[in-house]
Amino acid sequence: MKPARDVYIVGVGMVKYGRYPDKTVVDLASEAVIAALKDANMTMKDIQMVGSGNLSAPVGQAILRSVGQTGVPVVNVSNACATGSTACREAYMSVASGAYDIAMGIGSEQMGKMGLLGGGRGKKDPAYSTEGVQGSGTMPSVFSQWGTDHMRKYGTTFEDFARVAYKNHKNSIHNPYAQYQKEFSMEQIMTGQMISWPNTLLMCCPTGDGAGAVIYTTAEKARQFGCKTVKVAASILTSDPWTETGEAILDVNEVTHLAAKEAWETAGIGPKDLDVVELHDCFATAELLHYENLGLAPEGEGARCLKEGDFEIGGRVAVNASGGLISRGHPLGATGACGISEIVWQIRGESGGRQQEGAKAGIAHVIGLTSACTINVMTA
Repeated sequence: MKPARDVYIVGVGMVKYGRYPDKTVVDLASEAVIAALKDANMTMKDIQMVGSGNLSAPVGQAILRSVGQTGVPVVNVSNACATGSTACREAYMSVASGAYDIAMGIGSEQMGKMGLLGGGRGKKDPAYSTEGVQGSGTMPSVFSQWGTDHMRKYGTTFEDFARVAYKNHKNSIHNPYAQYQKEFSMEQIMTGQMISWPNTLLMCCPTGDGAGAVIYTTAEKARQFGCKTVKVAASILTSDPWTETGEAILDVNEVTHLAAKEAWETAGIGPKDLDVVELHDCFATAELLHYENLGLAPEGEGARCLKEGDFEIGGRVAVNASGGLISRGHPLGATGACGISEIVWQIRGESGGRQQEGAKAGIAHVIGLTSACTINVMTA
């Protein structure tokens, strides 16, 4: 859907991902909001609408009580891993539609050491639960199944998937917001604890705490406040289309295919025009699949493109220059807002040692099972 008017991101804020037992999720979100307001030369009095994403609780109003409640509408969003990016899209759409001139999207989550997510949690009636009987619904298992399916189709290897984690851990050392900033060798990655083959521990995202905030406005308001601007060329949200395989197994591919198609049609650019990409690498297998789902590599050739350096910082398109979810962390509701922030910093040239030189266009991609996919396309 084409927006009624152009929308620009003028402020972003983020807290360092980690574990904060002495802080609340409202504390973390408030820090991100204050940073975004400062970045935009604004105060809460200037914000006309707020979208707040948190998978655990509707905390939007509590955040405003902390940073300044002004009576504006607050929309609380829960949409699996796409929670934060969906909240940002709510803010974007409120400006794009003409309903408001300035809006903020917030993503926040406090997970601590929550452990595995999915079908294995809690007691379930064995008469209805197939967990451990007909496969597994835990997230490591779901993404491992799709990784092994890629192996079957295209001859992808364990080493190919490990190379994804190697790249992202290497990138993380340049990101002060990352939960883990440490480089690992291919041997360390491949010989680590096996979580769900072919994903070892160092090929899986950690849980933790985090928050991000994004401010959207019009060109006129941006000039009024003297803001730095990054244009939102498209903000897409899709759910799974019907597929035969999707009836039997969670489909992490088709929802991204659909979102990507809509993103390119709306933005008027394609994957060949991108300089930077923050995609949903909850597991190493997921990143390699999404090279192809997003059109960054031809079908079946994601591993080859990765090995040839196409997705390195300084390569054809820098993918997860932040370290991705594998190193930056994955506090569920926070992830989408922080991915958008990373692309904004890249286009502004403010990413320090992880900067992709000359970055003019990028996307932030998130999937949530089941089932949601957001793609935010941003340009200079």
